[in-house]
Amino acid sequence: MKNLCRLSLLEAINLVKKGQATPEDFWQSCWQSQQKKDGKIHAFLTLNEKGEKDLARKSLGQEPLAGMPFAVKDNFSTRGLQTTAGSRILANYVPPYTATVIRRLQKAGGIIFGKTNCDAFAFGASGENSGFGPTRNPHDLARVPGGSSSGSAAAVASHQVIFALGSDTGGSIRQPAAFCGVVGLKPTYGRCSRWGLIAMGSSFDAPGPITKTVADAALVLSLMAGKDRHDATSSGKMVANYREGLAKGVKNLKIGLVREFFRPELQGEIGNAVQRAARQLEQAGANLVEISLPHLDEALAVYYVLVPAEISSNMARYDGVRFGYQSKHGKTALAASAYSRGEVFELEVKRRILMGSYILSAGYFDAYYLQASRVRTLIINEFRRLFGKVDLILGPTTPTTAFKLGEKTADPVAMYLSDIFTVPANVAGLPAISLPFGKDKNNLPIGIQLIGNYFQEETMLQAAYLLEKANGN
Repeated sequence: MKNLCRLSLLEAINLVKKGQATPEDFWQSCWQSQQKKDGKIHAFLTLNEKGEKDLARKSLGQEPLAGMPFAVKDNFSTRGLQTTAGSRILANYVPPYTATVIRRLQKAGGIIFGKTNCDAFAFGASGENSGFGPTRNPHDLARVPGGSSSGSAAAVASHQVIFALGSDTGGSIRQPAAFCGVVGLKPTYGRCSRWGLIAMGSSFDAPGPITKTVADAALVLSLMAGKDRHDATSSGKMVANYREGLAKGVKNLKIGLVREFFRPELQGEIGNAVQRAARQLEQAGANLVEISLPHLDEALAVYYVLVPAEISSNMARYDGVRFGYQSKHGKTALAASAYSRGEVFELEVKRRILMGSYILSAGYFDAYYLQASRVRTLIINEFRRLFGKVDLILGPTTPTTAFKLGEKTADPVAMYLSDIFTVPANVAGLPAISLPFGKDKNNLPIGIQLIGNYFQEETMLQAAYLLEKANGN
C-alpha cells in the first residue's frame, strides 16, 4: 500500500469506494512518503498530528473526497493548527477559525494532512523567501519549485499528498505548478471565497487547487467554489459540476494565440510546447486566432504598483501588539512595533511594504497608484475585447523552466519578470490553468497556460483535459 500516495485524486476515491483501500491506507502511504522525502524537499512546515483520528468517521469513505489527505498552503487559517504564512512574525500563531474553502473540502470528506511552506506572506516567485528556509524542486533539488505556493506544488509533485490548496495573486499557483510538473488552477476572482486567506493583495488574491490531473482540479474546484456570506467579493454565480463536461472537446472553439507571448526571452522549448498544443487543439476541431495583448508589459508594471500598495495596508496589522511576535525592545508602543516588525520581517516583506508605502504617499499617489488603476481598467477592457473574438487564450505559463536556487535572489526585477505571463489574468480577474506539457533538455517540466473568460472555468477545463490526454498524461 506504500505507493497509494502516487495515485491521482479520482483514482484514490474510486479505490476507496470499491472497498479496495481505506482512507487510513492513503493517510499512512502519504505519511510514509512525507517522512522519507521531505527532509530534502522541505514542502511542509506543520503536519496535522490529529488528522488520522478524523478518519475514524464511518461515513467518510462515502463522501465526495472519501477521506483523502490534502495539503494547505500556510497562508490559509486553520483552527487549532499553526498558521505562519511562511513568516517568523507568525511563528506561534494558531487561528481560532478555518478558511471557508478548507471547511468546504472538510465537509466533503477531505482531511488536512499538513500546512505547506511558502514565500513569506506569499511575497515571491521562487519559494526562497520563506522565513523557515526554501522549498526545493522535487525534479532537481538544486532548483526552485516556484512560488509562492512552493510547498503545495512540491508536495503534490513528490507524491507526499494527494492534492493541495494554494493561493494565486500574480501566478503563485500556476508558476510553481509549471516548475514542478503538476496542474495549477486559478479561478475567476470571486469564484472561491477569500475568507480565512491571509491577505496579500485583496483585489488580486484567488484560492485554488494544485493537483496531479485536470480532472482532479475540476473536482476540487466544484467543491470549494461558491458564494460565502463572510466574503462580500465572492460571487453568487452558479457553480457547475466541472467534471461532467470535461470530455466535451473543443470543436468550433476559438483559441487565441497572443503575439506578444512569443518574445525573445521565452525559452525555445516552451514556445515549441505552446505551438504543439495549438496544433493539437486545431486537430481536435478548434480554430486558432492570432491576437494581440499590447499592454502585456504594462500589466506587470500595474501589478507591481497596485499589489505593494495593498500589501502596505494589509501588513499594518502585524504590529507586535495584537498577535504574533513581540519584541522585547522599545519603550513606547510605536517603538516596540517598529522593533517587532524590523527584527523578524523577511527582506522581501520589508521591500514590498516600503514600495507600497512610497506609492501611497501624498506626493506620489496620483502619479503611481491612480495611474496604475487606470491602466488596470484599460487591460480589463482589452481582455473583454479579446474575449469577443476568442473563447480561450493559450500561452506559456513561465518564460523559462525552473531556475537554480539563488540565481535571481540578488536581482528582484529579474525575479519579478518570472510572472510576466501569469500576472495579466490576476490584473483582470480572469480564470487560468497551468498544466504540464513535456520537458526541456534538462528533464525539467514545461508548463503551458490557458486563460478563460470570466466564470468560464468549464470551457477552460475542457480544453486543458483534451491537451492532457493528447500529451499522454
